[in-house]
Amino acid sequence: MSLHTPSPDASPLSAVTTNGAFPRDSFCLNLSTLPDSNFLLKSALKSPHLLDSPTAFSPTSSVLGGPFKTRPRNMSQSSGTDREMSSEAAPNPASGAPPTSNSNGTELRPTAKKRPSTDTIDYPRRRATIACEICRSRKSRCDGTRPKCRLCTELNAECIYREPGIKLDAGDKLILEHLNRIEGLLQNNLGNSYHNPLGTHSPAASNSTTEDFLARSTGNMAALGLVQTINGIGTWNSTPSNISTMPKTHTTAALNLLHSPMIRDLVSRPYDPKILLQLEMSRESLCLGTSLGVDLSNTGTYVQAFFERVNVFYACLNPYTWTSYYQTALSHGFRDGAESCIVLLVLALGHAGSMGSISQQPADKDPPGLAYFAAAWSLLPSIMTRNNMLAAQCQILAAAYLVYLVRPVEAWNILTGASMKLQLLLSAPGRVSAAEEELSKRVYWNALMIESDLLAELDLPHSGIEAFEDTFTLPTGFEDIGTEPVGRDELWYFLAEIALRRLLNRVSHMLYQRTSTWNKTPPAASVAQLDPVVLELDYQLNQWYAGLPPAMQFPLDRVPLQNPVQTVLRLRYFACRTIIFRPYILLVLQDETLALDQGVQENCHKCLEACIRQLEYITAHHAGHVPYLFQGALSIISQTLLVMGATMSPSLSALLPPPTTMDDIINNVIHEMERLSHLAPSLRLAAELIRDAEGKRQMWLRTAGLKFDG
Repeated sequence: MSLHTPSPDASPLSAVTTNGAFPRDSFCLNLSTLPDSNFLLKSALKSPHLLDSPTAFSPTSSVLGGPFKTRPRNMSQSSGTDREMSSEAAPNPASGAPPTSNSNGTELRPTAKKRPSTDTIDYPRRRATIACEICRSRKSRCDGTRPKCRLCTELNAECIYREPGIKLDAGDKLILEHLNRIEGLLQNNLGNSYHNPLGTHSPAASNSTTEDFLARSTGNMAALGLVQTINGIGTWNSTPSNISTMPKTHTTAALNLLHSPMIRDLVSRPYDPKILLQLEMSRESLCLGTSLGVDLSNTGTYVQAFFERVNVFYACLNPYTWTSYYQTALSHGFRDGAESCIVLLVLALGHAGSMGSISQQPADKDPPGLAYFAAAWSLLPSIMTRNNMLAAQCQILAAAYLVYLVRPVEAWNILTGASMKLQLLLSAPGRVSAAEEELSKRVYWNALMIESDLLAELDLPHSGIEAFEDTFTLPTGFEDIGTEPVGRDELWYFLAEIALRRLLNRVSHMLYQRTSTWNKTPPAASVAQLDPVVLELDYQLNQWYAGLPPAMQFPLDRVPLQNPVQTVLRLRYFACRTIIFRPYILLVLQDETLALDQGVQENCHKCLEACIRQLEYITAHHAGHVPYLFQGALSIISQTLLVMGATMSPSLSALLPPPTTMDDIINNVIHEMERLSHLAPSLRLAAELIRDAEGKRQMWLRTAGLKFDG
């Protein structure tokens, strides 16, 4: 029996598959493109603190946002994730509160103690003690034969037996099903095939039940030489390029907009987009001083701040091993060893996180955490030459603090060393111990995401770390080793950000590569080329949003948010939505008549609305200033330049708020950028550019007579 109801929300892009199989590199929410050998089990998305975490997945919500149907199970058959979720949702019996139910009406009961359930047993048949994954997914009897059970032999599928204690329920499997769906549809020179219209429906998850998908996913389709034709557009080969990483050359960055019609009239001279990198390369070195002392009196406060306000973004520190790290560092006097370096970097980031945005700190004083970072910096030279996972972890934490200081090139230098170390460790089996496997996943994905964020704004060389993305699995939660954790192992924001960062990278691949053809053809033809690709990318963004856990799923309207995680995710969502639809704005600025097309007008409205949502409450960006200040500031510049150009277009200005409101929004952006300008020379240039552009815009509007009230 199928584990879920077929989704009615099919992707707008269609494909013809071989024998009903999805491409191996397909993508929907694509938190990771998982290898065939690891796909079934190794990416069970299970946080050890789901019952307390504000970022926990609902057991009754599919990754596509709609409920999936499962039969009520007795508690002895529930997965580990089900038990944790039930523990959170269930009321205290002593309180007199009524029990809660999920969307299917199944009562959620606390399961702190295992006992025989009095619920109706859905599966009365006796089963093998350990069933294989295929039988589990099909809810059929497994005969337990090794190496292959009878059903797997009949299906010619890989038979995998999971170790006891690691359980996946239907929700986990549904997540896994949708992780790898769409990416193949956009692979392999699609940019050169825009002249061929794409279909309007792609194979939805409903075309395959979960168990069938799992069975088909066990083989390596690429190794089988799978070749497919999608509505006449190209073919898929056995070595597709990974479009979920940043392209080598792209025009996503803010200053590329200065080459666009109307927007280029706002600047007095041409700007090379590489000028920001040149400014960062030539800035003075970070002065750490020689007499900075390390105060350990606030250690507890800063460690707590790190786990509550910083580790939620990076998820790179194990709360179960922190105490042993600290004791080792203390025994060494914080003067040598990777543990000492990690402790000092955690204190630096914790101090930074406890003080809020660095933009609000006095410019004439040392930034929060600098003394701890200086002490850690003195240990880094010897640690960076070591080839182990703790050394790589040190470099990730150091890069994170440099990102906080708005030192992007210095962060990239440290990060590149970590990336090369990771490539060395991951290039052969046995170099990473089993005990460090989970840590290696956290370090790897941090290296990839921080590098992608920097590459999105600066023309930096790629480290090569992206080569491992297709074969690297997702983090699943640190093992509880029996010690008291000092904080929560927050994982769900990290997983959501992996998915969104990969989608942002795909947008850059599909729309902003320098080899893209949509901006090299007449505007009317460009619209026809853009429509199907933009439709698919927007579909993927909507699926990402729908798949967020309820506690993380921010409202799309203008409701103020108190949760900084939701605030950051909402801003990131609208940033992604902006660049998906931005090409339509650029085309209308080039040819005003295109706005007469209803579809073009609607897409322009989506882009401008997403821009306004990022700019109207500009101080909301402070919630993400620890990891995203530099990238966020340049994203603000990009959106502001776009709406400035739109106010100069008769058709686009009609899609914006009233001119007086737009003036207020732009002036608030200018003031915010001036507050950030002292942090980095690139931000100083950006602040000057946007201030001068506003002056020219006002002059242009007065001259053209386009400025009007309400």
